[in-house]
Amino acid sequence: MKKLALVLLAAASVAAAHAGVKIEPIAQGFDKPLWVGCPEGENDHLWVLEQAGMIHIFDKATGKRREQPFLDLTSMTKISANERGLLGLAFAPDFQTSGRFYINLTNNRGNTEIIRFTTKDDNRYLGDIESAEVLMRVNQDFGNHNGGFVGFGPDGMLYVGMGDGGSANDPKNRAQDMGSQLGKMLRIDVSHPKSYSIPADNPFGDTIWMTGLRNPWRCSWDRETKDLYIGDVGQNKLEEINFVPAGKGRGANFGWRLREGTIATPKRGVGGPLEGAMDPIYEYPHNRSETGGFSVTGGEVYRGPDQKLNGRYFFADYQFPRLWSFVAKGQKATDFQIHNEALKSAEPRVKMISSFGSDNTGRLFFTDHATGAVHEIVAE
Repeated sequence: MKKLALVLLAAASVAAAHAGVKIEPIAQGFDKPLWVGCPEGENDHLWVLEQAGMIHIFDKATGKRREQPFLDLTSMTKISANERGLLGLAFAPDFQTSGRFYINLTNNRGNTEIIRFTTKDDNRYLGDIESAEVLMRVNQDFGNHNGGFVGFGPDGMLYVGMGDGGSANDPKNRAQDMGSQLGKMLRIDVSHPKSYSIPADNPFGDTIWMTGLRNPWRCSWDRETKDLYIGDVGQNKLEEINFVPAGKGRGANFGWRLREGTIATPKRGVGGPLEGAMDPIYEYPHNRSETGGFSVTGGEVYRGPDQKLNGRYFFADYQFPRLWSFVAKGQKATDFQIHNEALKSAEPRVKMISSFGSDNTGRLFFTDHATGAVHEIVAE
């Protein structure tokens, strides 16, 4: 394991010097927050999802929460297992005119639903629960690995990250089963007037765009390059970040359950490269070191006002307070940096980074599931 860690560090060109970031709290008091972001055209506020089903809005400048929640979905979901509940939000690119937004949650039976909503009475700060339209429902095998990501790609399609359905080592082989939506990245066209349609260029003639994923909890596109980053939570050995260059990824297979990162899945794998599989741009081992952890939280590329951080992909480990970054060049992670000390000096001290998000200027934020705080990453 030590040898593996050294190889990973060398491959990513580790910078041992001070990383030059600090962590600033901008809002507090949320209950198990796990998403932060805002729609296009919004300058002053951020939206926060709470796992139990509430969506709040707060002022970026003051941290003050709006008195009325954006939407209360507590009747439509429950945390029946630690990876269930209200998991993801995507605003339509034309949200300011259409008022449409999309939710990824597990319903009261524990199954995934992708639901379209609109805002109420043209008030873009108030969602209408009566407008709920379930576009997709996917049965889940277990209470973990339910995915949670939902987002619009640069192509205007809606992408949904589905976990393999849970337990350990994907016992039903969902991720490689092309008859299942589990363990996949789904892609649908929601501009269709009724429900959704299958994009003509989807590789298999159905909703599946990419396969071989274990639990793609958080994913993002670089707003400048349009490259896709997928944080895929590992099993026993490795956590991984997958990198898909702009315009690529159609039909890609990331290898799970046959392999975990770049190694054979214990007791089940064949080892080595799976034919046609995409290798992760970065992976890290399960341990308690400064470069290790146990559950990756996929992040975002900083494209904010501070050029010192421009182009750096920030990501974290959920189980331990770990924050790292690298710069993608080609399909390699370069200039890897460790930011763990910055987390220790934050107030409140960072404990469990559950999600990253950005505003329309590219400023970068993250949620702390344990403390209920939202923090901003800024240059020191």
